[in-house]
Amino acid sequence: MPVKEGDFIKLSYTGRSFGMVFDTTSETEARESGAFDEKKKYEPVIVCAGKQQILLGLDEAVMGKEPGDEGTIEIPPEKAFGEREQELMRSYEKKVFNEKPSVGMRVNIPNTGEGTVVKMIGNRVLVDFNHPLAGQTLDYSYKIEGFVEDPAEQIKGLISIFSGLETSVSIENGVAKVDLPAGIYSYSRRFVSSKPYITISIFDLVNGIEEIQYIEKYPKPEKKAEEIKE
Repeated sequence: MPVKEGDFIKLSYTGRSFGMVFDTTSETEARESGAFDEKKKYEPVIVCAGKQQILLGLDEAVMGKEPGDEGTIEIPPEKAFGEREQELMRSYEKKVFNEKPSVGMRVNIPNTGEGTVVKMIGNRVLVDFNHPLAGQTLDYSYKIEGFVEDPAEQIKGLISIFSGLETSVSIENGVAKVDLPAGIYSYSRRFVSSKPYITISIFDLVNGIEEIQYIEKYPKPEKKAEEIKE
């Protein structure tokens, strides 16, 4: 059965820029290319086809394909990270930054976003807010591993693709219960900012969900041996 819009699929891929791997779901590819990140979990991603949860060019490539199909595609800037825009280059005084800026440093400017320091002249710092891969044509290899039919797995996939959070999900009588790590609202800005979109996406894309409960769990700490003796 071919992939159509709204289908949840499990997808493996590797993205390259000028032959260099910048993103992959394969640990082997990451290690062999020197792009391995110990903090990242390497496994196929779960996405809803046709909803641009991945790059537009890759999203279009999987439509109409079958589970098990694989291929290599070239994605132009307009279907990847967009063209470079000159108006996204902005200048600031050094005193704006919390730490001493340097060329190549990634910085976050309040009410503007994340950018890269590209030049420093005297007391002025030029920051580029374009995506680092903006303006580039990218090469992707991919494989459709299969369809994902389980609603709980679909929800886990949406949470992961939007926030990077790995969690457990259970569903009973139309109520989806999402287990959250203790303190996540205080340390994960990405989850907090993406939660509204995750919620809307679950209701729109996952069948049979009438309510979502985000449950932040705090397990009781175990007493140390010396405390028990006392």
